[in-house]
Amino acid sequence: MGLKVKKRRKSGRFRGSHTHGRGGKKKARGSGHRGGFGMAGSGKRGDQKKTLILDKNLETYFGKRKRRMRFGKPKLKTLNLERINDSMNDKEDFLEYKIVGILTKPIKLNITAGGASESAIKSVEKHGGKIIIKDK
Repeated sequence: MGLKVKKRRKSGRFRGSHTHGRGGKKKARGSGHRGGFGMAGSGKRGDQKKTLILDKNLETYFGKRKRRMRFGKPKLKTLNLERINDSMNDKEDFLEYKIVGILTKPIKLNITAGGASESAIKSVEKHGGKIIIKDK
């Protein structure tokens, strides 16, 4: 029969210690010092986790992926017919705009735009002009 050795428990290991082996006492509060779970905190300066990223998924982890996320054609900016006056009529091309609204002034407009609402088209045709819709 051997001698029975009393095993020390972990719960009593840090009793009386101010920080329980964590360095500063503020570091032991929640997950604040850890930086989150998994790959969290592995941004530009996340040096501890950099090797995990560089080995597996370098192409997809860093860089701008918005081009791949965008669906369909780009959204047009809206432009109200009231904002288009005689001085702007020289320009005529509003390809990056969708024309909306109703004309109140009797102006004949010939506009080329990226898009237009039905009410805007009817309003311009009522005053003798036309809106041509072109896709980029």
